[in-house]
Amino acid sequence: MVVGHANLIDSARGRGKESSGSSLRIVPSTGRPGYRPRMRVLILGGNGFIGSEICRVLSGRGHAVTALARAPEKAQRRLPNIAYLCCDLRGMQAASDWAFLSNFDAVVNAAGALQDSSRDDVAAVQKGAMLALYAAASTARIRLIIQISARTDGPGSGREFLATKHQADQALKQSGVAFIILRPAVVIGRNAHGGSALLRALAAIPCRTPLIHAEAQMQFAALSDVAQAAGDAIEGHIPTGSDLIVAAPETLSVRHAVAEHRAWLGLPPAKTVEIPAGWAQPVVWLADLLGRLGWRSPLRSTAIEIAGGGAAVTPSLARTAERAAAPLAATLAANPAGVQDLWFARLYLIKPLILGILSLFWFASGAIALLHFDQTAGLLAGAIGSRPAASALTVATSLADLLLGMAVVFRRFARPALIGMVLLSLAYLLSATIVAPELWADPLGPLVKVLPATMLALVALAILDER
Repeated sequence: MVVGHANLIDSARGRGKESSGSSLRIVPSTGRPGYRPRMRVLILGGNGFIGSEICRVLSGRGHAVTALARAPEKAQRRLPNIAYLCCDLRGMQAASDWAFLSNFDAVVNAAGALQDSSRDDVAAVQKGAMLALYAAASTARIRLIIQISARTDGPGSGREFLATKHQADQALKQSGVAFIILRPAVVIGRNAHGGSALLRALAAIPCRTPLIHAEAQMQFAALSDVAQAAGDAIEGHIPTGSDLIVAAPETLSVRHAVAEHRAWLGLPPAKTVEIPAGWAQPVVWLADLLGRLGWRSPLRSTAIEIAGGGAAVTPSLARTAERAAAPLAATLAANPAGVQDLWFARLYLIKPLILGILSLFWFASGAIALLHFDQTAGLLAGAIGSRPAASALTVATSLADLLLGMAVVFRRFARPALIGMVLLSLAYLLSATIVAPELWADPLGPLVKVLPATMLALVALAILDER
């Protein structure tokens, strides 16, 4: 069991132990000598786009922040004053899983999942884990739960993403625990993830910008405003029981929002081409399929359905109080774009193409070698002087190529597959240079062509991280 924030810090300085009686692994804060926190706050989804900013803001305000995340090591290096609990909300479905809550004064839930995938279970994360949390919080005497939710009765409300958020919100209101619900509009920050990343990518497309639902209306909220709202809620500046929309008062079309981002990137204005939603359906189906393989594309069906109905305040939602946020133009102006932002925007939609091409290249390489086994083995036998050895080598390398080509399409195996591609390519080049150096001068360039494929794998490795 987690034994208190101070002990988390002590274990980081000492031995960095596992939590006893719990599956949670502790990745403690490096702390500050003599530090006395104002409140002990647990943040769910602390490694996420919104959650990480809330961590930073609350820590800066003097609170003892502990973040719960599935892969916190990199985040902990970036935010050394934050302690981390390494666990998966999909396995936190019973109140007993939250026994450590007694070590905290408040909880901020910034966790979420857009759509089911090999890495996400929407119902488990957004409903099951939250119901268990509320049950545990009522006995742990948690002072406050802040829920980062969404506009759940707007477009796409029937989708599991919004339906489970709505159910969790209602359960929180009925739990007897003091709460505040914040419902951000489309969140824009210095970094980008999901829909905000897609806006940047669309803005960077040269010549003409293809858009579906170009006239759909959207509202935006600066990430800093969302995090500050969470900080104000923690410190009592927002009354408990509040249910607030956090959004700039302006409403913009998707076309206008993309144009704003294009100007922010320093690119000249471009005309847009509106694509009928039906024409984009194959891309949506492909994005959903990739989601099953672990890739979280903002082009999945849930996001497209919600975007198609607009992301602005609807008449029913307008009854909920609003907390004003900075307009989109002001948010972008406060975070001037650099060349790295332009690189990200241009590479974002190319990234799946890079991985797809690598997959096809390696799979085809292995398949062609096996389909023309006698010819391939014969060429190798002429180089190494042994037909049996050449046959065995042909089978081994072909199967390796096929395996790498298939593995790279699974998000879980993409990194080791890409590393394998680079290492195997170097091995091919080295061995071929030793046994058949004349291949470097071959008119068809069988060795020269390996070099750009190797570099493409290195590019994929460089841009693989999602956050």
